Amino acid sequence: MKVQELILERKIKLNIEQILMDTKNIIPKNLSSEDIGKQYQEMLIMQQLYNAAIREISTKLEILDEEFQVINSHSPIHHLESRLKSPSSIVSKLVKKGQPLDFKSTMKTLTDIAGIRVICHYIDEIYTIERLLAKQDDVTIIKKTDYIKNPKPNGYRSLHLIVSIPVFLSEKVEHVPVEIQMRTIAMDFWASLEHNIRYKSNEKVSENLHERLKNCAESIASIDVEMQEIYKELNNK
Repeated sequence: MKVQELILERKIKLNIEQILMDTKNIIPKNLSSEDIGKQYQEMLIMQQLYNAAIREISTKLEILDEEFQVINSHSPIHHLESRLKSPSSIVSKLVKKGQPLDFKSTMKTLTDIAGIRVICHYIDEIYTIERLLAKQDDVTIIKKTDYIKNPKPNGYRSLHLIVSIPVFLSEKVEHVPVEIQMRTIAMDFWASLEHNIRYKSNEKVSENLHERLKNCAESIASIDVEMQEIYKELNNK
């Protein structure tokens, strides 16, 4: 199956009325109606810009995956997911950080407004995709955090990248940050269930359960490595 058929996008199509409803309980009370209107208009522009950046990176990843399929008869990317942070989340973060609600401040302060999750079959493929993406002239890696080689204390594993990608508009070019999380299917399986247990449960997760979740992460990581070794042996790699 082609990767583009598996793209899961949570696009946010907004207008000013929707943003007003989304942020009316968060927006600072001292702003004038004129200031609020200006901020909402900038929010619409920003959403369009970050959505464009997501499409730019997604297209690059799809092209790399298709090339692998042609050359090696194997697609390293199982599927892609993308998300755009909601206006209420953006405003909440800026207010919490004590930052002004303006376009330039938002781009400098928040690097996770646009996000793409890349789910690969095997661990080695994560680093292959990272290396090929970093070689592209218009992609700049701003920050790299490797939770695969250095897992979080709870057992979480993933490769996190903050990259900058140019978005060509009608009158200018904007360099937009995009957060990329790269995981194997096994890592994503654990992270999804751990998130569901930790954040969706009505009860506090005990230390014993924390330890059990970490043990599950270790077991799944071992299976991940073993499956990769089996794949390599079968394909003489």
